[in-house]
Amino acid sequence: MKRALAYISEQPGLTAQHVEGDLIRIGAEDQPDVLAVISAASEINTATAASYREQHPDMDFLCGYRKTCVWLGGTIEYLQSAGIGWGSAGTLTSAALDGNANTASHKTYFFSDRLLRQYGRVKELSREYDRIYRIKLTTGTVLRIGMVADYEPNADAVRSLWDEFGPVDIIWNINPNGRPSPEAIRAGIELGCEVVKWEELKERLRTA
Repeated sequence: MKRALAYISEQPGLTAQHVEGDLIRIGAEDQPDVLAVISAASEINTATAASYREQHPDMDFLCGYRKTCVWLGGTIEYLQSAGIGWGSAGTLTSAALDGNANTASHKTYFFSDRLLRQYGRVKELSREYDRIYRIKLTTGTVLRIGMVADYEPNADAVRSLWDEFGPVDIIWNINPNGRPSPEAIRAGIELGCEVVKWEELKERLRTA
């Protein structure tokens, strides 16, 4: 909690104070105060989110403070339907400054999530985890897609996602500035999946 308060207070334009338990209050000029729960959990499921909400019914945002925190898809749906934002510490500070804490979602995956939802050939989309999607195309083809945000994913990043979340058809490197390493691409081939950027993924979805 002390680290979270210190980190947020260091951000230009923000103040942070402890309220009680896991709850903090964040202030930003010309924006409403944000009541945020700071969670140290490595994985946040719906039961955990519901427990926080029961303890703090006025919460605006649930922050998974660990960089490695994993969010289940059902948790994301639950929080969005309750008007509670979710995501990393970076997501929280940006949302407090922008005044949209109640609707904010994890900034690492926000744009890639929107790209998938807006792509015309995607008929159905199910979010299993923050970084794992199962999509059904208009052709009837079903694909399981995993997202990796590293600048240059290596073979270990590919294998780690596969080991933690199970087999996928495609691993999408969502970092806009990087590219998968040749080792990552070879690791994907060995596992039986493709490691791609958005332009390659669009072509895969177009022809699947």
